[in-house]
Amino acid sequence: MKEHKGMRPQDIVVLLKLIIDSDQEIRIKDLSSKLYISASEVSESLNRSAISGLLNPQNRSVNREAFLKFLEFGLPYVFPAQLGPVMQGMYTAHSESSLYLSFSTEEKLVWADNQGKERGQTILPLYPSVVKAVKKDRILYKLLALCDIIRIGNSSDKNKAIWQLREVFQSKVSI
Repeated sequence: MKEHKGMRPQDIVVLLKLIIDSDQEIRIKDLSSKLYISASEVSESLNRSAISGLLNPQNRSVNREAFLKFLEFGLPYVFPAQLGPVMQGMYTAHSESSLYLSFSTEEKLVWADNQGKERGQTILPLYPSVVKAVKKDRILYKLLALCDIIRIGNSSDKNKAIWQLREVFQSKVSI
């Protein structure tokens, strides 16, 4: 077994995609092409997640309860978000269109993207390729936006985001 050298931000993205696609056969090359992460990085991510107990390596099923606890209690400390300059991009966190009315702040947050149509204060996404990946996966977009709320939001907003993630993790219903 490989040595665990700590979680990396792309591990969150891979685990979220595994939850979204849990009803399908999951192959490394499919994850790689959908997430724009190299196959070797996806493989390493799966190994790290298995070692940490967040993934069953036999069937590649996510330990959803453990993962949710990691997101709630670890994500803002392990992968904190910092605000950057105002730029054009695509909305994230509470600014994402389906989340906008559910959260308390009106501040616009974006992932920088030259092709983006929105403007706001930037935060770095968990992994650079997510901006490209979420353009083809609306569910992944919303889940990553919820993760950004956990990374940067106030405690009330973080609790709402965790509640919404729990609802998705406990059901097979798309959001």
